[in-house]
Amino acid sequence: MKVFVIIPAAGLGTRMAPASGRTRKESPSKQFKELGGVPILVRTLRKFVATPAVYEIVIALRKDEISPFRNQLEKQYPEILKKRLQLVEGGEHRQNSVANAMAKIVADPAGLILVHDAVRPFVTPEIITDVIAAAQKHGAAIAGWPAVDTVKQVDRTADGAVIKATIPRAGVVMAQTPQGFRYDILKKAFDDAAADGFLGTDEASLIERAGLPVAVVMGSARNIKITTPADMELAEFYLKSSGQ
Repeated sequence: MKVFVIIPAAGLGTRMAPASGRTRKESPSKQFKELGGVPILVRTLRKFVATPAVYEIVIALRKDEISPFRNQLEKQYPEILKKRLQLVEGGEHRQNSVANAMAKIVADPAGLILVHDAVRPFVTPEIITDVIAAAQKHGAAIAGWPAVDTVKQVDRTADGAVIKATIPRAGVVMAQTPQGFRYDILKKAFDDAAADGFLGTDEASLIERAGLPVAVVMGSARNIKITTPADMELAEFYLKSSGQ
């Protein structure tokens, strides 16, 4: 069984404010922002390069970022290239990027596909191996973290929102990545979604739509997705406290 990792990294990162004096166009995409002097994407990649079970990594990037990033890896981070690596053009949405990456993968039906956010650099080896094991057993699995805050269901109105119900936290998890799937299951879910024009929020939502179960393994409170300046500050704290 081969394990492939897809990293969708073609997003613009619109919630990450540009540095002072620079326009959005001039600012680097959030996955290329440096955390402790190293691009966030590189820190994320290191976690999967260090995972023996991973056979190949496919990164979906904006077209104009592919060549510069490959050159950066060759010159500054050659250790990333020790693992089989493909850089492909991403799409307008995450789902398009993952589909483009899947099209470049040659996998057996029982092979496993992991999809991981480019800006979750604090994923642990334990989370990765747990998702792999659960996906192999159940066909689909994600990392998740129990909800801490009270969760409210609301109705949207012209004036904002009105609470409709309180959802018991015991039945709620916050979805994280990696998300892992047997290749044939994920491929069919993507094909069906494309045929119906359905756009999901994550890969698991496509599997759920197909009526198939998705297992959840324990993630981590530190397995954050860096999307805002506040997230960046927290990430810098985590980095310093971990000594990475």
